[in-house]
Amino acid sequence: MTAPAPGPDARASSGAGADGANLFVRLTGSGEPEERLVPGTGERPVAGRGKVVVRVEAAGVSYAEVQMLQHLHPFPPAFPFVPGYDLVGRVIEVGPGVTGRRVGDRVAAMPRHGAWQRYVETPAKTLATVPEDLDAAVAVALVTNGVTAWQMLHRLAGVRPGDTVLVHGASGGVGTLLTQLAVHHGLRVIGTASPAKHDAVRALGAEPLDYRTPGLPGVVRELAPGGVQAVFDHIGGRGLDDSWAMLADGGALVSYDSSVAGYRPGQWFRPHVSALRRTVRRWAARHLGLTRGRRMSMYYVKPGADFNADLAALYELVADGVLRPEIAGRHRLEDAPVAVRALLHGSTVGKHVLLPDEPSAFDPDSAKGHRT
Repeated sequence: MTAPAPGPDARASSGAGADGANLFVRLTGSGEPEERLVPGTGERPVAGRGKVVVRVEAAGVSYAEVQMLQHLHPFPPAFPFVPGYDLVGRVIEVGPGVTGRRVGDRVAAMPRHGAWQRYVETPAKTLATVPEDLDAAVAVALVTNGVTAWQMLHRLAGVRPGDTVLVHGASGGVGTLLTQLAVHHGLRVIGTASPAKHDAVRALGAEPLDYRTPGLPGVVRELAPGGVQAVFDHIGGRGLDDSWAMLADGGALVSYDSSVAGYRPGQWFRPHVSALRRTVRRWAARHLGLTRGRRMSMYYVKPGADFNADLAALYELVADGVLRPEIAGRHRLEDAPVAVRALLHGSTVGKHVLLPDEPSAFDPDSAKGHRT
């Protein structure tokens, strides 16, 4: 069909099943994913002013959902809520006041929560364009993880071809992309991962190290005697001191997450306090000339013009065959607990993705719905 031109009161719907039931997975509280991630159905949302409704093709599963499950995320929604940090899909309805978006547009969004459902109402101004020929799982793997990797490398670290960097968690959703981007940029990459994933890290172009190696900073210094020009740290805590010790003079430590291992559910901000304290302390020390030019920053991905531009650049790299997002698993919406459990075990490489249009046992619109 031909999409109507958007205007102050333009509304339209298109696509198979656009008026069918909404499917979602709701997080009901802290606990085990099999008990607290509950599938359900409801009415499809209607686009309000300045918003659109997107039929979701793929939604990402990230460590943020692990943190939310344990009520250890720094910005926790109130239970119960629908998780899901990012999505890729197609606009099926345009609300009043929306300009620049039409029914049929293929888009990406980063709502931070709410993506784990078939239909999502989201602000039109935060959407980014997605190429028509790109696999949905690959496309969503780049929304949060890809932009995080790109911006830390190209907008924060200040590294140049020939430099050496260390990527913690080089086998993870962000780490696999960051490693590939760094290698493409002409950097030597040392990547930490469990030994079972070392072959995967080598395949990305990095030199693997076991993150549990005793005296890790000393081992890194043997590989890079002058230190590394950047460390990308998703672990946080006291490990940030080891990361700091690996830096060359003038180097950059970028902290972009914190492990929640060992914290009780509900201590929502405590895992992140140590990174904040260290960042503030080292900022002050740097301005007093006490860090040999080394600096530390905390990174948090956010939508906007830079986000859209960087995501477009990532999609071009995929089209050119330079970047290959690792998809750890493709799951039905109701199998979200399986994906989250895999993240908790740390047993996979790359990004887990939920596909809301896969046949599902709780989908009243699917004659093919069944459990396997």
